[in-house]
Amino acid sequence: MSNLHKEEHNNENTSIEEMQMNVDDELTNDERMEWTVSSEHKKERIDKYITESIDNVSRSQVQLWISEGHVTVNSGVVKANAKLAEGDLVVLQIPEPKAVEIIPEDIPLEVVYEDSDVIVINKPRGLVVHPAPGHTSGTLVNALMHHCKDLSGINGELRPGIVHRIDKDTSGLLMAAKNDRAHASLAAQLKDHSVNRRYIALAHGHLSHDQGTIDAPIGRDTNDRKMFTVTERNSKHAVTHFNVTERINDYTLLELKLETGRTHQIRVHLKFIGHPLVGDPLYGRNKGIKMQGQALHAAILGFVHPTTGEYLEFSAPLPQDMEDVLASLRSR
Repeated sequence: MSNLHKEEHNNENTSIEEMQMNVDDELTNDERMEWTVSSEHKKERIDKYITESIDNVSRSQVQLWISEGHVTVNSGVVKANAKLAEGDLVVLQIPEPKAVEIIPEDIPLEVVYEDSDVIVINKPRGLVVHPAPGHTSGTLVNALMHHCKDLSGINGELRPGIVHRIDKDTSGLLMAAKNDRAHASLAAQLKDHSVNRRYIALAHGHLSHDQGTIDAPIGRDTNDRKMFTVTERNSKHAVTHFNVTERINDYTLLELKLETGRTHQIRVHLKFIGHPLVGDPLYGRNKGIKMQGQALHAAILGFVHPTTGEYLEFSAPLPQDMEDVLASLRSR
């Protein structure tokens, strides 16, 4: 790990096509996904295998993709009830989404800031940011559509207004765009890494460094298809900066700054250095403190307003569950 550093980035104007891909990494249209079947999944149905490999996609949606020929096994099309064998190569080509109706829902929102261009929300743990094929309700987007008259259409019908995202079980600040011009400005800032995104996290163990940078590429884990990992194979550049704010018993409280926004980036990077997040169901440890989701909170969000040019910065206090865990640790 090196000292904190900042790279120079290209500030050229960003096209609409680039805006559509600027949401923090996730399942996207036209994405090719592939897995090699391990021995523990032999004789498993192909529809079940894929459903359990992708977050927020229903089994009926996977079955539809299979019936439409978007799934192959060893380069051949299959039926939904086909059984897998060890070593099979499963490939899914995500198709363009068909038109769907996203219904506005009266889901309570904690609005931190709002004007005619942008809205900033303090998202609670457990709330999914946007709909996915087969799951079109109960998300932040449904709530935003009820609350706002208009949202940017750049990211399509399933993700109106969404410029970036945070995981379902991560709490904290998230911005959304109300029009395409605002979306383009905010997405360009994300692309050139000028948005200030800082997180508070509770990790297992004592980090020996008071501050540092984790610069390690992230890609899908070939051994566990639901996870991501640090790897050189089919990976993307990922950088996380950290500062230790407190060491409590056998835990460390951290402030982290994202330079890139890869799927599960903080969670994967902390596991990589041997200090996984408390409560993380995918990358954490089974022993110790139990939480409903990982102890990770998007605490600070700063960006340049797309119309006024003014730098705005917002903060959100730790959620009560993280405060309770910290109080319990400090009292031991």
